[in-house]
Amino acid sequence: MKSVSSHRRQLLAFLGASGAAMLLPARPAHAYPSFPPLRGRLRQGLTPHLFNADLDDTCRMAVALGIKGLDFVSDPADWPLLKRHGLTMTMLRVDHGGGLSRPGRAPAGPPGWNAIGTPDQGGAFEAALRDRIDAAALHGIPNIILTCGDRAAIGYEEGKRNALAFLRRVSAQAERRGVTLTIENINSGHSGGPPVPPGSMFDHLSWGLDVVSKVNSPDVKLLVDLYHAQLMDGNITNFLRANMQWIGHFHTGGVPGRNEIDDTQELNYRHVARVIAEQGFTGFVSHEWSPSAGMDKLTVLRKCIEIIDV
Repeated sequence: MKSVSSHRRQLLAFLGASGAAMLLPARPAHAYPSFPPLRGRLRQGLTPHLFNADLDDTCRMAVALGIKGLDFVSDPADWPLLKRHGLTMTMLRVDHGGGLSRPGRAPAGPPGWNAIGTPDQGGAFEAALRDRIDAAALHGIPNIILTCGDRAAIGYEEGKRNALAFLRRVSAQAERRGVTLTIENINSGHSGGPPVPPGSMFDHLSWGLDVVSKVNSPDVKLLVDLYHAQLMDGNITNFLRANMQWIGHFHTGGVPGRNEIDDTQELNYRHVARVIAEQGFTGFVSHEWSPSAGMDKLTVLRKCIEIIDV
């Protein structure tokens, strides 16, 4: 396994080389509809897979829609492009050794290597995460996503002990560098989550809340995926009102199909967005779903953005 310093040298050398991208001429702009300005009370982001397009084109569409940031653009070579469009890289994945990770591509390394609920064999994931914390701080990336894995033979309580030990080791560095580590809830037994058994380690919000409140760091928080939370827990707005101080980021998705968030879905996202705004949330609410077949992506996404724009 490479040392932390060798990972950092490799990543920073790559970042320096990628700076040349800032000097490249802009590609010819495509024409996109001119949408009315948003209220902007909540900052909204999206995951690039929504468009499945060239990243430069995705950035242009995002800006036209009123989006402020993109999750999971984890290749350092792409970060100057986002900055050129005035977008924030809102949520960073950690790939094996701090290397490249593009949207839709599974992290490198052995299965489960990046799950903080299971032992970090050889410390590879911790080394990679520490490199990514430094890179995120250097480039103004506010958040890094951490996943907790599946329960398998470990179970909730042992997984919680593993997660607590890991987060306590790395939280001081995150605080020094001003980068928030967010753990995401994932459902068990439904689309987008592992089957039951083994089930997801962090499938109920109460498990993750117990973890982050015990770590008790301003830079260790929840990434609340509202799609997964509604499937497993419900009672969403009461949870948000009671625990907003522990939440660093949101993902949206229609329930049950994980499609657009409209009035065909069981979760009232306009009401949820009002509650989030009323609690003074200052992070990002990012759209992470897939448009229904036959839908015009730009049109349907703008409608969903307007639902969150309370």
